[in-house]
Amino acid sequence: MKIEVLKPSCNLDTVRDGRGGIFTWVPPDPILEFNMLHMHPGKVRGLHYHPHFVEYLLFVEGEGVLVTKDDPDDPKCPEEFIHVARGVCTRTPSGVMHAVHAISSLTFIAMLTKPWDECDPPLVQVEPLPHTLERV
Repeated sequence: MKIEVLKPSCNLDTVRDGRGGIFTWVPPDPILEFNMLHMHPGKVRGLHYHPHFVEYLLFVEGEGVLVTKDDPDDPKCPEEFIHVARGVCTRTPSGVMHAVHAISSLTFIAMLTKPWDECDPPLVQVEPLPHTLERV
């Protein structure tokens, strides 16, 4: 399975009345926990997968790239990416490797289908993070 971009619905009356707009996503999985993440430009969060839950990411500010790779152990397997910015919502199935690269200051909400503290392990690191390598 791959990471997918979810399309919201919009009641156009909420735009036409001049106050803004209401955009709605209805995920196929129940959300049991959500977290707000802030990233600095040029930083990476991820290079891992979650064995026990599906993760939704709703980007609320900034710009970045969500990167995935079907087989992280195969150097010939190409990476795929999704450009992310305000209003983009993605669904990452369990077991799918992913990483978020911040182009600018980036804020997003991570929504999980199982509470983090109930998972053992909550994530499996696939590669060392770049900021970890800087300290070695």
